[in-house]
Amino acid sequence: MEVNPPKQEHLLALKVMRLTKPTLFTNIPVTCEEKDLPGDLFNQLMRDDPSTVNGAEILMLGEMLTLPQNFGNIFLGETFSSYISVHNDSNQVVKDILVKADLQTSSQRLNLSASNAAVAELKPDCCIDDVIHHEVKEIGTHILVCAVSYTTQGGEKMYFRKFFKFQVLNMTMVLKPLDVKTKFYNAESDLSSVTDEVFLEAQIQNITTSPMFMEKVSLEPSIMYNVAELNSVSQAGECVTTFGSRAYLQPMDTRQYLYCLKPKKEFAEKAGIIKGVTVIGKLDIVWKTNLGERGRLQTSQLQRMAPGYGDVRLSLEAIPDTVNLEEPFHITCKITNCSSERTMDLVLEMCNTNSIHWCGISGRQLGKLHPSSSLCLALTLLSSVQGLQSVSGLRLTDTFLKRTYEYDDIAQVCVVSSAIKVES
Repeated sequence: MEVNPPKQEHLLALKVMRLTKPTLFTNIPVTCEEKDLPGDLFNQLMRDDPSTVNGAEILMLGEMLTLPQNFGNIFLGETFSSYISVHNDSNQVVKDILVKADLQTSSQRLNLSASNAAVAELKPDCCIDDVIHHEVKEIGTHILVCAVSYTTQGGEKMYFRKFFKFQVLNMTMVLKPLDVKTKFYNAESDLSSVTDEVFLEAQIQNITTSPMFMEKVSLEPSIMYNVAELNSVSQAGECVTTFGSRAYLQPMDTRQYLYCLKPKKEFAEKAGIIKGVTVIGKLDIVWKTNLGERGRLQTSQLQRMAPGYGDVRLSLEAIPDTVNLEEPFHITCKITNCSSERTMDLVLEMCNTNSIHWCGISGRQLGKLHPSSSLCLALTLLSSVQGLQSVSGLRLTDTFLKRTYEYDDIAQVCVVSSAIKVES
């Protein structure tokens, strides 16, 4: 009869413990009035309790710290830290000890060991200690795989490993601490002239059960854009945040951040580049929870659909805010061929309205405009009506396709009486 050999015991013991910060000790106060049967007994017991606050014994929060009794929660963006210890429980000297720690996620396997070099020998009752860190960037099951290999005095090579799952509320998962929603707004100066500026609104909600200190919320733009934060105001020469002096975000509260992005000059001059889907950048969020535990979250690259300008785009480069009644004033227009393949032969027509009158020759040839190129055009006009007037009546005709593009409500100017002096 075949007899299976007994399972060999290992000479080394592996211990793994998650490193987390302690929490404040809480107790349940039990008290009564002096006229009740216990009298002052309960109050005296609370005063003698070393975990209570002197003078505020009925508060649940004490002055003592308590170590975590379980694994606790792991939130997306937080740093997972673990202490790994390999102890020699035998009376032999063990050689060539190699300790390896890997973190297995749903998409990858990461090596977290500080060193991959083997320890020459480990004497009895001695240990090898290591602390590993990892910033959690994925949602889902995480498994810590610890493997130990060594050689006994007899030259036998031994190997064993252990698996440790992140268990939160009986579920192996990583919780999401923040809910981030983004919205894009295209800056528009009027109905027909859309600028290249983009406004990004980021809504950040704390979906945990404890307050958060928002240390930093910034937008890292792509190479095509420059960014300006609109979350602070200047008061008495100092930059003050719009959220006040306390940057705390209570549970289930939402805070809105606003950013303005402008295309860099080398990209703004090339109309074809900003068409279609463009990459804006990514949000970088850093926060701290109870007792200063730090967390960080970076979004994926944010994308937006650039507004469509059609084949020809007309934008204003310069226009005065206020003009005198029945006196000529000048504006500068920029005409861009948004097509990436076709050259246009353009003709400019200027049509008068009830209040706006154009000065110059209508129907003049502007010449050929190559793909993704622009030309600036200075125009003169006057207004015969006071008040806020819309500049309208420009027509561009492509003689190649016999197609006409109409531009109305290009901009607005304030027309005042000539008796009122217009400040420059």
